[in-house]
Amino acid sequence: MHALPFPSLRRLALGFTLTVAPLLAGCGQSPAAERVPFTPATDSAVLEHVPATATDAKARERAALRRALAARADQLDLALRLARLDIEEGRASGDPRYLGRAQAALEPWWSAEQPPPGVRLLRATILQGRHEFPAALADLDALVRETPDDAQAWLTRAVVLGVRGEHAEAQRSCAVLAPLAGAVAGAVCQAQVMSLAGRSRDAYARLSAALARGTHGADEQAWALSTLAEAAARAGDTERATKLFARVLAMDPSDAYTRAAYADLLLDLGRPSDVIALTKDHGQDDNQLLRRVLAEVALGTPEAPALAAELASRHAASHLRGDSLHAREEARFALHVEKDAAKALTLARANWEVQHEPWDARILLEAALAHGTPADAAPVLRFLEASGADDPAPLALAERVRKALP
Repeated sequence: MHALPFPSLRRLALGFTLTVAPLLAGCGQSPAAERVPFTPATDSAVLEHVPATATDAKARERAALRRALAARADQLDLALRLARLDIEEGRASGDPRYLGRAQAALEPWWSAEQPPPGVRLLRATILQGRHEFPAALADLDALVRETPDDAQAWLTRAVVLGVRGEHAEAQRSCAVLAPLAGAVAGAVCQAQVMSLAGRSRDAYARLSAALARGTHGADEQAWALSTLAEAAARAGDTERATKLFARVLAMDPSDAYTRAAYADLLLDLGRPSDVIALTKDHGQDDNQLLRRVLAEVALGTPEAPALAAELASRHAASHLRGDSLHAREEARFALHVEKDAAKALTLARANWEVQHEPWDARILLEAALAHGTPADAAPVLRFLEASGADDPAPLALAERVRKALP
């Protein structure tokens, strides 16, 4: 089994949906109009130095590995270690540039039809982070045939299938995972998929029972509790969900995914002040900044316009780079901040073509209602019915759409 830590399905699936701030963001620069795209004259031009601090052991290790690979790029073990570290850092920071750095470490094997298994796994992980799901699945399907005892490959496969809404096949991957990684890991995987499919009450009950029966370490416990929190929130048990989210963040304050999910719940509960407190020190991550902007706008604070302009400039910068991975979050921004239902609907529809998670369904339902064209949400209605979803929030939105249909 590879050394990558077990991420929650949604943490891994979230990948690098959002872009990070331009390099000068937060350094006294004016908004997007003054941020001119820069094309380096040569491939060797240095765009940014990111120094390792004295306390950042992993940053120092990454720097040492890069130096070693610069001297000789075909050192497979070093390349795999560096790529893993870059992927982990990218997930923690929300910075998609680490995906490119991870790919660069794997460059000698990147285009191979039959790369080493470790390269194939990390290539699939990078591809799923870019939402290149068919290519990621092709690698993962090949990998589980070649190395059927690779737990991380089965988990990553479940991730990609869950994002795409292929829940039955995702559950089959989780079932294979359980004997390889343990009953608790298998149960978390299965609960994640069930919750993504809209059956969160059942997911919560089954995972709670598995936790009561099995033993688990601290990392696995945080993964499981975060999954329980999301399931509780989706099932409408908001009191239990808030307690669980807070507990996970107390265990791991750097858990950016749980912070964003908790912020979404607090926004739904009408607690924007708590969202600001939760996210204000994490604005370098667009996920966190979006939640803060939504909260500031809800309160009508003096900071809201500048923060909204900053996030809009980040969206514009991502489009200049050809990055279209953040359609869901940009749709939320367009609908609730810019009040542009047509733009939100266009983004939400494009996003639905790629992935079918609960927030993908929700934003398309909301945008179709706001735009006055409920028929545009028909694909979500069919999906919810086929999946047997019983979570109250999407069903309530779906019922509003049905009533609005001609």
